[in-house]
Amino acid sequence: MFFVDTMAEIGKFMDSGGAVLWAIVVLLFVMWTLIFERMWYLRTSVGIDVQRALDAWEARTERKSKHAHQVREKLISEVSIEIDANIMMIKTLVALAPLFGLLGTVTGMITVFDVMAFTGGGDAKAMAGGVSQATVPTMSGMVAALSGVFGMTYVEGEAEREKHLLEDHLTMDH
Repeated sequence: MFFVDTMAEIGKFMDSGGAVLWAIVVLLFVMWTLIFERMWYLRTSVGIDVQRALDAWEARTERKSKHAHQVREKLISEVSIEIDANIMMIKTLVALAPLFGLLGTVTGMITVFDVMAFTGGGDAKAMAGGVSQATVPTMSGMVAALSGVFGMTYVEGEAEREKHLLEDHLTMDH
């Protein structure tokens, strides 16, 4: 019974926000899928990439020449590219979420103006649907962006930590 009631409430909420709210939901799903993928990678697979770079560096007999320095930079860059995969896409989706909310505001206000033009502005109940359609996506876009900022901050922090650890382990001591 609880599940049915919850789904009914979610359906009413989605209907009150209009079609733009569905776009925000899709954007939110894609954004968090990418965030969780980066979290998964940083918790599991990054060690394999780092170890591969460390093994390649340790296999070198000399590590002080200009060429060795360039090889070190290449190894760091290759791992950094893997670590930073999808981060720009996540940042883009975080930036798009409030813009989708703004789009919902505009479409909701257009609905309000249509009702006002049709009824002469006297039907407050009819206009309330448009106002809801204007405010719900705005709020949803901001909440989506804010949640994405928190996830993005965590992922970026972990990525930077891994890159710095790799740089620290690739020493040019001999």
